[in-house]
Amino acid sequence: MTVRITVLGCSGSVVGPDSPASGYLLRAPDTPPLVIDFGGGVLGALQRHADPGSVHVLLSHLHADHCLDLPGLFVWRRYHPSPPTGKALMYGPSDTWSRLGAASSPYSGEIDDFSDVFDVRHWVDSEPVQVGALTVVPRVVCHPTESFGLRITNGDGASFVYSGDTGYCDNVIELARGADVFLCEASWTHSPDRPPNLHLSGTEAGRIATAAGVGELFLTHIPPWTSREDMISEAKAEFGGPVHAVVCGETFDVGRSSTG
Repeated sequence: MTVRITVLGCSGSVVGPDSPASGYLLRAPDTPPLVIDFGGGVLGALQRHADPGSVHVLLSHLHADHCLDLPGLFVWRRYHPSPPTGKALMYGPSDTWSRLGAASSPYSGEIDDFSDVFDVRHWVDSEPVQVGALTVVPRVVCHPTESFGLRITNGDGASFVYSGDTGYCDNVIELARGADVFLCEASWTHSPDRPPNLHLSGTEAGRIATAAGVGELFLTHIPPWTSREDMISEAKAEFGGPVHAVVCGETFDVGRSSTG
């Protein structure tokens, strides 16, 4: 049973010239389509790969580049001529409903109660949730808002780990331990003046992959102002396994070494 991941967007911090911000479509047998994070431009990219009305949403955190295309998805689910039946699931931080409701409301100081289209649930650190045939384990990571990395495992034991946005910390190493594929943010080079406890360098992404013993390291969340080649070189200097920087639109399968 394969988990297939399509990169809907991978630009770090802002929408890039050739990619939306963060968003990843996951498909697996006996499981509804899942989208991890929903940053700017993701709704448009999603339409090339799946019916937006069919997806459930998993949010790592609520910074704008990871969630602010969701008000558009609320519109899609409410007003499409053939609206989906029932509610979709949404997992996220503890303030997901209020934060996204405020972003979606047309009126200042009011909340758009989007519970008509989504069943909103909250992550609990290290507490597994089952979505179809997949088990999702969230772990709190090092970032300036309530933020989670996610470990997703199928019934055969194949594992995919998404770092979310994080600084270097023990939790992300433990989360990634032995993962087949580790999709890890790498936002800037390993310069001494980079802000602490915010994002990873390519060097740190490689060190985490080595410490965790992952199979493959896929880099993501590279901002338009950061060199992809530098990120790849830094990571390769620290990790002896395969290293790849993802691009918008590509598809890969968990446990396989080739990208599509």
